[in-house]
Amino acid sequence: MAARTGSLDIVSLVGGGLAAVGLTHFAKPELFAPITAPIFPDDTTSWTYRNGACETAIGLALVSPRTRKFGLVGLGGYLGFLSYRAVLAKS
Repeated sequence: MAARTGSLDIVSLVGGGLAAVGLTHFAKPELFAPITAPIFPDDTTSWTYRNGACETAIGLALVSPRTRKFGLVGLGGYLGFLSYRAVLAKS
């Protein structure tokens, strides 16, 4: 297996982007209200912050190869949870 050169790979870049979007939930929560409200109609602002915390943590976990597996598991769980909530909102 080839040695790592230390340069950023695509998963690290995606993780950094996800973490940045997660932090934006705290700086500008109103940007996410139109997306969050249909899936989390009760206490939307609180859910915006919770989602931001999840996205920040998952994104940071994806940046480092040492924590990437945890990040991928977290991402799968988070996407599953959001999908479940979206299905509930439609019914």
